[in-house]
Amino acid sequence: MKHPWPDVAPGDRVPKEFNAVIEIPMGSNVKYELDKDSGLIRVDRVLYSAVHYPANYGFIPQTLGEDNDPFDVLVLCQEPLVSLSIDARAIGSMGLIDQGVEDHIIIPVATVDPEYNEYRHLNDLPPHRLAMVQRFFQDYKKLEKKSTQVQKIESADVAYRLIQQALDRYKKEKNEGFG
Repeated sequence: MKHPWPDVAPGDRVPKEFNAVIEIPMGSNVKYELDKDSGLIRVDRVLYSAVHYPANYGFIPQTLGEDNDPFDVLVLCQEPLVSLSIDARAIGSMGLIDQGVEDHIIIPVATVDPEYNEYRHLNDLPPHRLAMVQRFFQDYKKLEKKSTQVQKIESADVAYRLIQQALDRYKKEKNEGFG
């Protein structure tokens, strides 16, 4: 059995386009998360708030974010996706402070979805779609008494730079034994 983090390739066109491994389908209020040791996607918790994920949530394989987890993505697609890999293209990023730790989420579109596959930049999105994404991350942990603050939404060029840094961070840590 392949492990979705180290064994799935990030793709041939990173950082602009990449494979995204989906952990949480759009519309879910269950927080699934990769168990880094086993490679299983496990239930972390049911969200405490009356909210649901506004898009498919997952990660880019062979990356490492500032929070020492695979780099997060929120893949815009018209359909909820089960845990699998999908081709995605970065159109922007969202900076967060999650319980005092700086974090970023890449916002890509599913390249196989005809509703989204022409989008190249965040300003291609309907403004309400982006507002829903921001609002979700501002609210989803409030009833757990945890804080999440959306910092700024940035361009595809910033997303490319962040993805490349996450790829480089993963390679460095892998070579050093993730110590």
